[in-house]
Amino acid sequence: MVRDNGGLLDELFSRDEIDLDRGPLFDQAPPSLPINLDWRRVEGMMLGLAIGDSLGNTTEGLLPHERRELYGEIRDYLPNEHANGLRAGVPSDDTQMAFWTLEQLMADGGLEPDHLAERFCAQRIFGIGSAVDQFRKRYRAGTRPWHACAADSAGNGALMRIAPILIPHLRTGTSALWADAAVAATLTHKQAASTSACVAWVSILWKLLGMESPPEPRWWIDAYVGVARQLEGDRVLHLRGGDYDGFHGPLWRFVEEHVWDAYERGLSTLDAANGWYSAAFVLETVSCALYILMRHGDDPEEALVRAANDTKDSDTVAAIVGAAIGALHGTARLPRRWVDGLTGRTGAHDDGCIFGLLSDARRVFFA
Repeated sequence: MVRDNGGLLDELFSRDEIDLDRGPLFDQAPPSLPINLDWRRVEGMMLGLAIGDSLGNTTEGLLPHERRELYGEIRDYLPNEHANGLRAGVPSDDTQMAFWTLEQLMADGGLEPDHLAERFCAQRIFGIGSAVDQFRKRYRAGTRPWHACAADSAGNGALMRIAPILIPHLRTGTSALWADAAVAATLTHKQAASTSACVAWVSILWKLLGMESPPEPRWWIDAYVGVARQLEGDRVLHLRGGDYDGFHGPLWRFVEEHVWDAYERGLSTLDAANGWYSAAFVLETVSCALYILMRHGDDPEEALVRAANDTKDSDTVAAIVGAAIGALHGTARLPRRWVDGLTGRTGAHDDGCIFGLLSDARRVFFA
């Protein structure tokens, strides 16, 4: 029996302790998945996340033109000092926190937020973001309850790790899925833009698992906005510059208006990302990920290559794109060299760990 956090979420709403609108989604079950759902689609979701992280994290923070000048176009793992200089897939915080989430979900039979908070505080995080760092300092200092530790942030550090939250629900498919997504997201980042993005992305991943072929480009916009609009509401975000300097509004509205407009104008992923920027602000990350998937969702390799090359926060954008690509296409469509090249770590020396966790998760949640 999977733990149900619907009551916990209702308590947070009743005490005004979650920055989110209680949209009708929270009372609706997700669409039914195929009875014969192939585990390799779920495995692909998690391996795609790890691959994207590994392709992007060695050059994270470089602007695309700087990256190209130094490395050309990145289509494979770069030599990594943490793998004895070999071209290997080594994790950063995206992979670590996603697979630690999966590990803790198995230990608890579902989401127990205090236990997940403890897990996030138990081990070194590679390339830790500022919001997660704030959360850990507060939790380790004894701040309670858990949701009082979250940073007042609309960064992308919750979105990058949200994919595994759907795995315990694969055989049940109830509205408890949405409560888990919202609660897990709010653990580290409290702003509505982040939490609504996490719930919307879980909805997208769930639907991708049930698809037989890639969706049309407009589907990505509608699938995101249809969920995020009812949860984020009209809370205002401010863009920090670029072609959209002066935008004031919710993330879902930016996606609906400007991401779709970029597609209709035929912008490349690089030009679109340069226009709205591609750093760790969740508006930028969601816009980049959706746009890459709109243009390249039918081609797993090209989607991940574009994410790793055309964005500044390349590991997180590629991890988020990779999860979607893997859920849609499954492990078999991920380039074999990338799967084989993963170290499989979640720490410094636990080679192969993620593969063991996926095997265990299949037994625990999918058998």
